[in-house]
Amino acid sequence: MRILAIDTALGQCAVGVLDRGAVAPLASETIAMERGHAEALLPMLDRVISRVEGRFASLSKVAVTVGPGSFTGLRIGISAARAVGLAAGIPVVGVTTLSALMAPLIAYPRQRLVVAAIDARGGRVYAQAIAPNGRTIIPPSILTVREIVRSLGSSGVLLVGSGASAIAAEAWAVGLDVRVHDAPPVPEIAWVARLGAVARPEHALPKPLYLAPPDARPQDGARLPHQ
Repeated sequence: MRILAIDTALGQCAVGVLDRGAVAPLASETIAMERGHAEALLPMLDRVISRVEGRFASLSKVAVTVGPGSFTGLRIGISAARAVGLAAGIPVVGVTTLSALMAPLIAYPRQRLVVAAIDARGGRVYAQAIAPNGRTIIPPSILTVREIVRSLGSSGVLLVGSGASAIAAEAWAVGLDVRVHDAPPVPEIAWVARLGAVARPEHALPKPLYLAPPDARPQDGARLPHQ
């Protein structure tokens, strides 16, 4: 199985093609960016696919990050993934950003609770926590930093993501055993592909995972009266 992976959810634009079971992608490219995903994605996709034998015809599935993340970035990535899936006649699956961040840490035996946290601003984070036995402690949620810390318990914790430092500071203040993983606060595109390879299309839909409403709301005074 050959998977095309796309990530535009956070501060990067990334594309990769991975054979299932392989260690490294056949081809990949990543550019750090907060804006400009729409302009960067399609040329990047073309460059990556051009380095893969068989190009689009060789693909078996498309995987795309579905959030939480930037509202605009998510729409761009999901739209591109759906377009490729439709043109190539292959399934498209969604991979949550939190799962992609945690995947390298929970793929191997460990003793610590793993928490993926993305800064949601205003003292809040998008978070998910998985225990060493694989049990979900915190499902994908938007919570305050203090709420997260209160949910951690007294066992060792490993944090990853852009919200990790804020949680760690609060946890250290109350004496918890917390470590911050030094990985970049964005998903590895190869792990997006690996998660996509095992995802079932009927369950992992390529639709945005919005854990919070958009910041922008229409002003009542600016609304036009209905005729």
